[in-house]
Amino acid sequence: MFIRALILITAGLWLGVAAAAEKPSIITVQQKTGIKVVYDIDTGAVTPGTGIGRGLYYVRGLLESYQKQGVKLKDLDIHVVLHGRAAPQALKDEGFAQVVGDPFAVNPNKALIRDLLDLGVKVEVCNVTLKAYGFLPDDVLPGVRPVFDAYTRLIDLQMRGYGYIKFD
Repeated sequence: MFIRALILITAGLWLGVAAAAEKPSIITVQQKTGIKVVYDIDTGAVTPGTGIGRGLYYVRGLLESYQKQGVKLKDLDIHVVLHGRAAPQALKDEGFAQVVGDPFAVNPNKALIRDLLDLGVKVEVCNVTLKAYGFLPDDVLPGVRPVFDAYTRLIDLQMRGYGYIKFD
């Protein structure tokens, strides 16, 4: 009986070691420098309960994901191009209030955009979209840069080697 129990224990241990050896490891980024990304955000989707643009929220998540994998902020070159329904996220409070139809509304994206800018992300907004909403480049939050139009900017960055992420 003792020998049978010993054999079962030994077999169980061996199977445990074999199972552990077969467990796949998580693949992490190999490229840790010179990372270039452009986010194409044209949806007005917001995170529930916050009013913060989901696309901007996911950009913040990308930064955190890279940092957790040992990539330094100085090695990231990230552009966010806001256009279409996402463009109002880049407006100062007065313009944002006008778009949402509430004279007391404040832009809930201000703090996140400031945070992204402080972390080195280039936040850009389509000037064609601004005009369509009746706004000027002076109506955007400090640090946000208007670009001539979203599509030529996105194409230009892709042709210069930026990885393209379309946020839907």
